Amino acid sequence: MAHARFPGRTANVAANLTSPVLGRPLCSNGTPWILYLFEQCVENVWEYWSVVIGLISMFCFLLSTLPQVYEAYRNGKVEEAMSFGFLLFLFSGDLSSLIGCILTSQLPIQIVTVVFYIFTDLMLISQFLYYKIKNNSSKKRPMLKWLCFLWCGASTVALLILPKFITDNNTSANTESASNSVEISGYACGYVASIFYLSSRFPQLYKNFKRQSTEGTSYMLFALAMMGNGTYGLSVIVVLPALAGSKQTFILKHLAWLIGSLGVLLLDFFVTAQFIIYRKNRSAKTSKKMNVPEVEPLLCEEEELSTF
Repeated sequence: MAHARFPGRTANVAANLTSPVLGRPLCSNGTPWILYLFEQCVENVWEYWSVVIGLISMFCFLLSTLPQVYEAYRNGKVEEAMSFGFLLFLFSGDLSSLIGCILTSQLPIQIVTVVFYIFTDLMLISQFLYYKIKNNSSKKRPMLKWLCFLWCGASTVALLILPKFITDNNTSANTESASNSVEISGYACGYVASIFYLSSRFPQLYKNFKRQSTEGTSYMLFALAMMGNGTYGLSVIVVLPALAGSKQTFILKHLAWLIGSLGVLLLDFFVTAQFIIYRKNRSAKTSKKMNVPEVEPLLCEEEELSTF
């Protein structure tokens, strides 16, 4: 599996593979836990750290939604703070990225990571729709909460099974020569995903600017996304020293996903600037309100004295 991403390494990896009784390839020099979890043959330290950094990226994105879920639960007005365009573009980007990863036989860790991204997208979209329906409805809907829990549970089960299913099919597909049209379609999906990723931040940036506030959104969502995007790009770049083939070809094959991750990382710095600026404005308004009551009693006393 590891040789699928490295041009010119097929012969080297094949020398380290033996065929067991069942006819399934066995990686004799690979890291056991990576081989067991992802069926990826990791033979050197660069490949090893690529997988580890990719896992860090995956957990950053998985955890990034939790602060926002809590913030939305706390104030119950997530539809006022979050842009639905942001969530929709993010989901569309992850879905396009998944299709592109499958068609171009990307790293197994990339496929697993993108599936987890889709899981987090569904969590945020479900919560957004739940509170929007709840807050805009005058009637109580007790079934709405249970439908939301049922939907999230079904999505969780499906997305836990999906990575294993995709990587199994992707492994068998690697033994056959893929047509040029399929590869071109895969890379096109990768670039479409990058456009969706880059577009996702603009609706949220505009909504924050229009409200002149970031209240109702958790900064940890964007902070962990920045860590996730940074480590995701690093997981692809760090493997370069281990390449026996052309590094330029490798970079070109992964360019779409690198643009998406590192481009969003740049835009998140602007989101960070909004959090800093609008927090200062909110602090200044709060301090003004606290100072007003101190003047009122003095004015009242002067008015009382003048009446005598």
